[in-house]
Amino acid sequence: MGTYLDAILARHRAVAAEDARPTGQLAARARDLPPTRGFAAALRAGDRMAVIAEVKRRSPSKGLLAAQLDPAALARAYRAGGAACLSVLTDSEHFGGSAEDLAAARDAVELPVLRKDFTVSANDVCDTRLMGADCVLLIVAALDDAELADFAALAADIGLDSLVEVHDEEELERALTSTEGTLIGVNQRDLVTFEVDRARAVRMAAAIPAGVVRVAESGVTGAEDARALADAGYHAVLVGEHLVTSADPAAAVGALRVPRRPEHHH
Repeated sequence: MGTYLDAILARHRAVAAEDARPTGQLAARARDLPPTRGFAAALRAGDRMAVIAEVKRRSPSKGLLAAQLDPAALARAYRAGGAACLSVLTDSEHFGGSAEDLAAARDAVELPVLRKDFTVSANDVCDTRLMGADCVLLIVAALDDAELADFAALAADIGLDSLVEVHDEEELERALTSTEGTLIGVNQRDLVTFEVDRARAVRMAAAIPAGVVRVAESGVTGAEDARALADAGYHAVLVGEHLVTSADPAAAVGALRVPRRPEHHH
């Protein structure tokens, strides 16, 4: 069964195969940049649900979400609403994003930024840092164990946090085995059907070890969703569609910032 992800990944892997730039040179340039803003640390801070607010123009399932989107203005609205971090789509073909969108959003505010894209090569990891992001997305369903381990290690080496995204318990196990597993995202969107299963993150919360920063992704549409996820032990929600289609993105972010369950350290 081919998934929407397969087509996107095939395209990204084809582009990566053409990329002749030496990884070592890119990594050296990345290490010379000023320090990153501390993505995972920003999610852990405070006693309310942290919101990773996404700059997203379109999606493969819904098509155009926000035709006139201004990344800088949207980033400022998100900050005004109390967002902890930003996420910016840089995939142009399927999501209408770009490195320019990321730079514009990042320059407008001081919040840490996730580059939301399909990381399939070491050069992708380096590019994430070079375009100004603070965190790279590693999708377990898109990578084998060796790639996961290599990319997470490279990210750490050049100063990036890694958001390691999983869809089920089996992928969670791979994430924890192949990476440090300090920042785990549970994507509630099914890869085959593209449908959102709103109970998935709550169901999986118990399987995520204490000490891991936990993020719920996809299908979060308001305070009720945020409360259920906070009660399940999530530190953060990553929200795109709900915010970019909102008449008042700042207020929409604020509504998600529900009180969080106190951390239990074992």
